[in-house]
Amino acid sequence: MDLVLEAADRLLLTPYVYPAGWPEDEPCRQLLSLFVITNLGALALYLLFGTLSYYFIFDHELKKHPQFLENQVSREIAYAVRSLPWISVPTVALFFAEVRGYSKLYDNIEDSPYGWSGVFLSMLSFLFFTDMGIYWIHRGLHHKLFYKRFHKPHHLWKIATPFASHAFHPVDGFMQSLPYHVYPFLFPLHKVTYLGLYIFVNVWTISIHDGDYRVPRLLRHVINGSAHHTDHHLYFDYNYGQYFTLWDKIGGSYKSPTSFEGKGPHDYLRKLREK
Repeated sequence: MDLVLEAADRLLLTPYVYPAGWPEDEPCRQLLSLFVITNLGALALYLLFGTLSYYFIFDHELKKHPQFLENQVSREIAYAVRSLPWISVPTVALFFAEVRGYSKLYDNIEDSPYGWSGVFLSMLSFLFFTDMGIYWIHRGLHHKLFYKRFHKPHHLWKIATPFASHAFHPVDGFMQSLPYHVYPFLFPLHKVTYLGLYIFVNVWTISIHDGDYRVPRLLRHVINGSAHHTDHHLYFDYNYGQYFTLWDKIGGSYKSPTSFEGKGPHDYLRKLREK
């Protein structure tokens, strides 16, 4: 995040926003800047990729499903927009720790003892580490002590659209993002790679709510896609994973998507039309 902060300081904040005498590395200024940048960035990612997915990927026939709520899209957007600033508060604290040099993020490929291979391996380990973390956090949020208070709002959307992707209770949203933020404090990671992965995970979160259930046949039971996550919304106790089905299979919570078996939402709509 310090790369984004440095760019914002250089191009906008230092020459046009803050008083000339306020140093760029002053903690209060950094916290204020990070709060604004984090909120604007999260909102831009959500609205940009959510809108593109909604208009070009999401099957609008799904809006005819009986479990699709009245005014659902506007309700999803409103809930997400209200939640994002609250989610950003603890997120900014972690970004601040990164900017102050407490993480294991590094600037140059040469700083990694493994060079480019280290960058590639760190991308894979990031995906597997965060997938594991999100699985257990997500599954924990389904426990009766936490579900009604924190996670139930996200399950209002049985037939989700891309805009449901960030429509979380703030505690739920932050907890499920926590593995992304913890990783660079535990393992070395290139700064630009981390920024790219951060964008990727937000886009992926949108993609598993986009209603496009197509997955290459060989990867159907490996990749946790929209078909898997739709069944999670519909049937509650299955498919908690983020990218892969590995931990669901280990944890006994894997369910083959109903859409792969001719019993999914599209099939239900087809049967309604035939009656």
